[in-house]
Amino acid sequence: MKYLYRIYQILVALPVTVLMTIWTAFLVGVGCTLGNGHYWGYYPGRWWAKVIARIFLLPVTIEGREHLEPNQSYVFVANHQGAFDIFLIYGFLGRNFKWMMKYQLGRIPFVGYACRKSHQIFVDKRGPSHVKATYDKARETLQHGNCSVVVFPEGARSFTGHMGKFKKGAFALADELQLPVVPLTINGSFNVMPRMKDCHFATWHPLKLTIHQPIYPIGQGCQNIQATMHQAYDSVMSSLTPEYQGYVENPDQ
Repeated sequence: MKYLYRIYQILVALPVTVLMTIWTAFLVGVGCTLGNGHYWGYYPGRWWAKVIARIFLLPVTIEGREHLEPNQSYVFVANHQGAFDIFLIYGFLGRNFKWMMKYQLGRIPFVGYACRKSHQIFVDKRGPSHVKATYDKARETLQHGNCSVVVFPEGARSFTGHMGKFKKGAFALADELQLPVVPLTINGSFNVMPRMKDCHFATWHPLKLTIHQPIYPIGQGCQNIQATMHQAYDSVMSSLTPEYQGYVENPDQ
């Protein structure tokens, strides 16, 4: 079955992924230029992610959508197991949001173009002015309209499937704007495509996204930031499968 699945990827899944990515980038670019960026910056990407998850024949389970309130902006924070985290969150979270992502991702053909046109938030740490611009844009996104942001506070994909440490940037942003933080636990993405140089094919494995209860601010300042970050970390960790429980240092952080 392993080799049949790889043949299927070569003949079907990968060509469809490439074509869908090009088409989605074009659609996002044209739509955001001519029309409602709030719509075109999210829905084409959502369907792109859903199609890719389905075309790879990956079962998807979502738990906890009932914890989210309509018309409420959130700062979503998730563990970063692998490349398929993007498809799982984008396709199945069910909320209009912007990504906070490394600025280097803007160089990826087609994907980078679509991200720039849809005003995703590139995290640039090459100096104080770049960092300030990043958070100014995130602040503007959250203050205008019913929109949220999604952040991987580890800052890098896991090498082992375990969680590294959380950085405080997303929690400081939530604290400043007094927004609830929603932890997300991703399971299965590391099994589908682990972060290894010799891994070029996906492995069939179910994906699961757990949406935890929002963490509302208990004040403002350092104490609230630290409390929210620790609570979010514990929530994400609590729903990881047993094989990936526990902290493992990520040398890429």
